[in-house]
Amino acid sequence: QLETLEQEEQDCLELRPHPTEKRTHIVSHQHGMTVTKTLQEGEAEPQCQSFCYSRAKLQGLLLEGASLLLLRVLARRQTMPPDLVFPALDTEGDLCTSSY
Repeated sequence: QLETLEQEEQDCLELRPHPTEKRTHIVSHQHGMTVTKTLQEGEAEPQCQSFCYSRAKLQGLLLEGASLLLLRVLARRQTMPPDLVFPALDTEGDLCTSSY
């Protein structure tokens, strides 16, 4: 019963003359989950996108933090259930599947 309530990711690329910073903020709420992506390239205005997923679409969702915890538990038990597949979010914030 792992549930991610909030997650923040930040990637920085320090290339001159236009460093790039990408942030993803994911927050759970009663209706589902909101994903907000922000991209800042150099001195330009930040570009922001926000979208929501319903609880029904997110049933069993495994985000990065929970995935790392699950991998540690499975390694400790030295077992891997067959066909272990979870809904996940890709690097763009779109729904995809993650299999182990």
